[in-house]
This record gives sequence, structure tokens and C-alpha cells, in this order.
Amino acid sequence: MENISETLKILMNKRNLNHQYQALMTEVFQDSDVRQFLAAHQQELSSDAMERSATKLYEFCQEKRKLARHEPTQVPGYEPELVMSNHLIDIAYQPTLQHQEAQAQRELKQRVRSISMPKNIETADLKAYDQDGDRATALMSALDFIDAYTQAPKRFHRGLYLYGSFGVGKTYLLGAMANALAAKGFQTTLIHFPSFAVEMKRSISNNTSGDKVDAIKRAPILMIDDIGADASSTWIRDDVLGVILEFRMQEELPTCFSSNFSMQELQDGYLTISQKGDEEPIKAQRIMQRVRYLSTEIEMIGRNRRLNPTD
Repeated sequence: MENISETLKILMNKRNLNHQYQALMTEVFQDSDVRQFLAAHQQELSSDAMERSATKLYEFCQEKRKLARHEPTQVPGYEPELVMSNHLIDIAYQPTLQHQEAQAQRELKQRVRSISMPKNIETADLKAYDQDGDRATALMSALDFIDAYTQAPKRFHRGLYLYGSFGVGKTYLLGAMANALAAKGFQTTLIHFPSFAVEMKRSISNNTSGDKVDAIKRAPILMIDDIGADASSTWIRDDVLGVILEFRMQEELPTCFSSNFSMQELQDGYLTISQKGDEEPIKAQRIMQRVRYLSTEIEMIGRNRRLNPTD
């Protein structure tokens, strides 16, 4: 430290330095981080290192002060750090804690692909999930699924088929599962099936329906929300839903569902009777075989939280 102090004294007394520059550099060399860095690296510094690195030291102090005052910096989201470079002093910029946390949140959201789903699933959390009524069984099944998949993601795991009346938390639970899986590094796709069916019908005109089905059927984890809520058509049933489920059954990809109907009700009504009133029970059975293979049926009973969200 004595060598550094002597060098600083000589540097600041040079006659060719004007008073303003001297004042600025005196302030720089009084900075505790600067002095600590110089002390730690005095054996590595070249004889003229501090003079040649003066602008770097000044930049370091200025950027550090801006951060402390929450002012805009040269590199937003990053903080300066003094480093050695060829026996001179340089600056490296490292992401701030806030930037790292924000980046982690962005990456987390990118792992959950949501198609026409309610906004509240973005913050859905298993810890906030009430367990009144028969919701505890559903929650435990969700936790078991997450734990099993996390332990062995390459093995086949049957998903959940959640059914029950309106507002009991089926969609929220799917969203909370997706967020929990995202926190563990896994990607999930959630689709509101009635909205997806409408989008598929529109895509026929621009010939993109095949690409959309292909993207959905290959999702690492797929959650199909509100199946059975739209008016069924044979094309949606056979060429969209049927194709998706057939692929996922063959590839043993985890798939979850939510519905207002039990599996049997879904089969006898939505999947059997088309918009035109035609009945095709054999095709409905074929679809349901895949639903039953992919998921375990769980009934959810509880109050309607959409009508009484705070009760």
C-alpha cells in the first residue's frame, strides 16, 4: 500500500496536469474499491499503469455512482468491475442482481407457452392453491406428477384429467403446474381448446393448420384446457384432436386435460355428436382410448371462485 500511495502522490503532482483533472483523479484514487483493487494487484501493475488507466478508473467510479443513485448507466443492467489486462487496469461489466433476477423471470415465462389462456395463469402458484372440497386430491396428484416427471423426464408419466363444474380451479391448477415445471427447467404448452379450435378453422384458408397441429402435438408437456366446451366438428375431432392425441400416445408424451365433463360424458356427448347432429360412437371411443391412456381422471368439487373469489 505504501508503494501505491507514493505513486499516486507523484502522479497527482505532475505539473502537466490541470487542477480539474487533479481534482477528479484525487477523488477516484480515494475510492475504497479502487484502492482495494490497486493494493491487491500492485505486483502485477506496470510502472505507468495508473496513469495509462486513469480513464478506466474514472469510468469505473462514475458508473458505480450512477448505479448507487439509480441513474441511467452506459450499460443498463450491468455493474462495473475492475480487472487486470496486460498489466494495465480495465473494466468488465457484470450483470446486476436485479438484471439476473429479471432475466431468470423472462426465461421462466419462455418455458410456459400459453395459447388463449387466462392471464392469471402467468402467476398461478401451487402454494396459493386452496384445498377445500375435493381440491386436495387434485393438488396432491399434481404434486405427484411434477415430482415423478422431474425425477425421470424421459419416462412416460400419465397426466391429469381434471373435471368439475365451473370455477373450481381446474385451469388455475394447470397453470400452477406449468409454472412449477418451468421453475425446474421444463417447457410446457397450455392451450384453451375452444379458442384453439377456432384458430385452426381460420388457418385452413392460409394453409397453416398442419404446422399448428404439428407444433402442438410435439410439445414436451401439453395441457389442454376446457376440452368439450366448444361445438364439436368431425374435422376438429379427427384431424386436430385425434392427430394430436395419437402422436402423443405413440411417443408417450405427458398430457393433461381440464373439462366440465367426466371422461364418459365427454365421450357420449362432445365426441360422439357432431355439430350436424350426427352420431359417431366408434370414432368417439377411439379418441377416448387415447385420453384414458394419457391421463388419470380426477373430479374436482368446490365453490365457484369466479363468482366468489375472496370467500
